[in-house]
Amino acid sequence: MTTPAPTAAPVRRLTVAQALVAFLARQYTERDGRRHRLISGCWGIFGHGNVAGIGQALLEPGAEGLPFHQGRNEQSMVHAAVAHARQTDRLSAQAVTTSIGPGATNLTTGAALATVNRLPVLLLPGDTFATRPADPVLQQLEAPSAGDISVNDCLRPVSRWFDRVTRPEALIPAALQAMRVLADPAETGAVTLALPQDVQAEAYDWPEEFFAERVWPVRRPAPDADALAGAAEALRSARRPLIVAGGGVHHSEAEDALKAFVEATGIPVASTQAGKGSLRHDHPADVGGIGHTGTATADALARGADTVLGVGTRWTDFTTASSTLFAEPGVRFVNLNITAFDAHKMSGLSLVADARAGLEALAGALVGHRVEEWYEEEYGRAKTAWEERVTRAFAGDDDARPTQTQVLGALDSVVGDPDVIINAAGSLPGDLHKLWRARSPRQYHLEYGYSCMGYEIPAAIGVSLAAPTRRVWALVGDGTYLMMPTEIVTAVQEGIPLKLLLVQNHGYASIGGLSEATGGERFGTAYRYRAADGSYTGDPLPVDLGANAASLGMRVLRANTLRELREALAEARDATVPTCVHVETATADTVSGAPGAQAWWDVPVAGTATRPAAVKAREEYDREAAARRRYL
Repeated sequence: MTTPAPTAAPVRRLTVAQALVAFLARQYTERDGRRHRLISGCWGIFGHGNVAGIGQALLEPGAEGLPFHQGRNEQSMVHAAVAHARQTDRLSAQAVTTSIGPGATNLTTGAALATVNRLPVLLLPGDTFATRPADPVLQQLEAPSAGDISVNDCLRPVSRWFDRVTRPEALIPAALQAMRVLADPAETGAVTLALPQDVQAEAYDWPEEFFAERVWPVRRPAPDADALAGAAEALRSARRPLIVAGGGVHHSEAEDALKAFVEATGIPVASTQAGKGSLRHDHPADVGGIGHTGTATADALARGADTVLGVGTRWTDFTTASSTLFAEPGVRFVNLNITAFDAHKMSGLSLVADARAGLEALAGALVGHRVEEWYEEEYGRAKTAWEERVTRAFAGDDDARPTQTQVLGALDSVVGDPDVIINAAGSLPGDLHKLWRARSPRQYHLEYGYSCMGYEIPAAIGVSLAAPTRRVWALVGDGTYLMMPTEIVTAVQEGIPLKLLLVQNHGYASIGGLSEATGGERFGTAYRYRAADGSYTGDPLPVDLGANAASLGMRVLRANTLRELREALAEARDATVPTCVHVETATADTVSGAPGAQAWWDVPVAGTATRPAAVKAREEYDREAAARRRYL
């Protein structure tokens, strides 16, 4: 009897690049019964390292493939993708493809930003030939000590997963691992698949199963029972507890769970830059930003807190005021976090769980418990006093040039609850953290993990793609604008009606203030001509950034007074084309007008100097540094 020959498994003949695009188009995440496309699109700039590979593959399938977005700068494409991921609560990511050489290395800053902020992005840089038909080829880095190094190895330390696909069949495990990391909230960040240009174009018979639809579940792990009991006991025994809400509250969509928890317990909530908006600004338990850029209310509560519940926070130095803020000798920390790495910080009790699941479990364990009435009255009075300071900072003479805080007040008066404001660097993050009145969970979009200048404009495009019905405002100073304005062209090309609020204060305002505080006398921070002595203390530069934005295709509205600014912002709010509001702020020394820092930040000052400013700054530094402690 003849045994029938086994039926051959179906295969599909495609190039490596075509197979990758087909694979990515059928990957999904799912959380709480809702499905999202894991890779929702691909940004790209083409060169000889990817034009005939990924470029051709994106064109090949037409509408059934990945949506394509044309960028102007490789770093800014990553910023747009990362902002898109944040807006979608990390349930959807985007890919970025570049050529080899400078195109690939330009990804490094964006990759670092993604990984620092725990946000997913898929990087697909071209790479030099795997087969080495000529050696070296154009843009190849020659390393005398190793033959398998390329410039893409720069991406290894800033990627959560890195692989180089040197054979077609190696794509299968590499792609699956890439999706695993992107979809895992405890592992996610930048993922890099380096693709040699010859391998991208190589044909191969792929098993049909590789292109089957895959769903990557994003689970909500619950806390360990013993750890939960310990956390509940710590909070029950606290007289002055405080919650610090971090970005994990937003990523896990835990805002309603947090609201229910604080309304049951009366525990006040301070927020990091990433966590601001976890509660509405007018909720009685919301005491505003915490740390070096925080409110007086939140920082005073932190100094006196005996138990601190951190929810989804990485405990950075801005949040802890460089380990000086939580001053109570016996203060204890409970860290609710999806990652054991972050839950371990501050020597706290680790509650490793999804933020929403953890808060719901804690609420169940604390049924009937509430802080004492005097404590709620105390922080309520302090919150009211701070709000009065905010109102005063926002007010100004309608016929005068506005300060930076008055600019924020004017914006506050015109934005709607669903609007998104985006910022990352300069003096604006500190003013926003102290003063902004967040009205919805995703309104406040501050990238302050990496605080990358140039993030805001491309990020506004990424958010607009993720949430096309929302108004999106990019807030930039002149220093940030000059770093990366080129994606304005993308917004114009795609008809994205982003609103750009361009604040011109003639220098690096934030670093200028920091330089002055640390004895640097604002050296090298002003945008001015050189004076006779060679210093940058001459007249301000005659730079017209509004004209520059107009030259890139934006509609530009100019405001010279506070009244004109409010009118321009209202007009920009309703605009259907990319619109820039250009305003030059008051004060020659680029002072914002916001309340000063309510807590310290450790920036080392020269240990020896002859200039009086540096000597005085060192004395102040030594006084503040004496309060540093290790939380053990």
